[in-house]
Amino acid sequence: MESRSGLMEGSYEEEHPRTTSPLLRREGGGEDREAAAGSSSLTWLLVFSNFVVASGSFANGCANGYTSPAESGIRRDLGLSLAEYSIFGSISTIGGIAGAIISGKMADLIGRRGTMWTMQSFCILGWLAIIFAQGAWLLDLGRVSIGFGLGLYSFVTPVYITEITPKKVRGGCAAVNELSVAIGLSMMFFIGNLIPWRTLAAIGTIPSIIQLVGVFFIPESPRWLAKNGRQKDVESTLKRLRGKDVDVSQEAAEIIDYTETLQQIPESSFLEIFQRKYAHSLIVGVGLMLLIQLGGTTGVSAYTSSLFEAIGFSTSIGTSTIAIVQIPFAFFCVLLLDRIGRRPLIMVTAAGAALGSFLAGLAFLLQDFDQGKEVRVVLMVTGLVVYFSSYAMGLGPIPWIIMAEVFPMNIKGVAGSLTAVVSCMSSWVVSYAFNFVFEWSSAGVFFIFTAICSSIVVFGFKLMPETKGRSLEEIQASMVQLFK
Repeated sequence: MESRSGLMEGSYEEEHPRTTSPLLRREGGGEDREAAAGSSSLTWLLVFSNFVVASGSFANGCANGYTSPAESGIRRDLGLSLAEYSIFGSISTIGGIAGAIISGKMADLIGRRGTMWTMQSFCILGWLAIIFAQGAWLLDLGRVSIGFGLGLYSFVTPVYITEITPKKVRGGCAAVNELSVAIGLSMMFFIGNLIPWRTLAAIGTIPSIIQLVGVFFIPESPRWLAKNGRQKDVESTLKRLRGKDVDVSQEAAEIIDYTETLQQIPESSFLEIFQRKYAHSLIVGVGLMLLIQLGGTTGVSAYTSSLFEAIGFSTSIGTSTIAIVQIPFAFFCVLLLDRIGRRPLIMVTAAGAALGSFLAGLAFLLQDFDQGKEVRVVLMVTGLVVYFSSYAMGLGPIPWIIMAEVFPMNIKGVAGSLTAVVSCMSSWVVSYAFNFVFEWSSAGVFFIFTAICSSIVVFGFKLMPETKGRSLEEIQASMVQLFK
């Protein structure tokens, strides 16, 4: 794996050399920055900040995993049809689109911390609406409110983490938050088989409350401070995050210099982000997000219980198995992301998701011909385990990390919002259409996912840059080639 990663990274760098701009080429600056980065440690404030953000990620996982175990209880108690529950299962993406549209602008205007506080306020209100719902309208309203909060989450969380962490542990810290998503989803799958759906919704509010309170005790992003003219606060904030014995002057100077250079360019409007110099960043950020959502993650996770039931396997055993196995794979992502890099990991996990989809499709194909009940159950369980493991290990976290890394500050708000909107819209299409396409061809829908996941491997090999071990300023300057 190491040798293959090295070859791929080398081939990319030959075609896309790192920036040689004067701004990032101070005399001795590269070596000094490396030394400074190596001396920084995981301070208590950096760990606590990651914990607070991870609470929001855990809340996101709870929201994503809620609809599958709650389906039978909600449909029985409230008398919802399949079509009505499909609306409930997918309508959060409508709120998500609205939240995503304003997420970048809001994060730029009121800061990363203020956006996280707003995000969880909407999520808590949404959970309360679900808890007290007596009919479809309040149920759907609550889901829309949660979706709006998750739309804000999709942009601000990865951006905040990448902006406060040292480059040598940036990938791992970002992956920890995606591990929290996997744990939240797994918890909902596991305990959702044991408790009523209203109690399950009440549990979903707990991580949201933790983050709502926690944001008052974490620092604002140093890069947001620099962008908003608070240069004096940049170094003091970095000092708190890196440790009192770490010299952060060069890191602070690099952030301030790069931000000031970008501010000489007018704030980009929506149409201006489609300039040629931003093309590579947009293709990578938006394209990767679109392909992964169309690869079926939302639809499969929303209706996992129904899939096991359709194949003739115990839903409680099936969902509990998924809940257990994906956590260690999400942990592997934390360990590997800063070791082998983003690019090899996205390719390997996309291939895994393609294999998992193919096995699930093959199981339903055998069912269509009434062949081998035991074989098709094994294929289905294996396929979904491989699929969810691949998502937890790479397909889930990496697109958001890449999005937060490749967009420069002057377009990060607009481009990040576009990426989040594309994610939410494609997620809505998949989650709403999944049941209907499944009824048309249970095997065909998974073979479609197989083809799309396979295309992600090609996309990663041809277009994705390797960003591990590079500062955000280095990555963004090389992507847009501002100084050529």
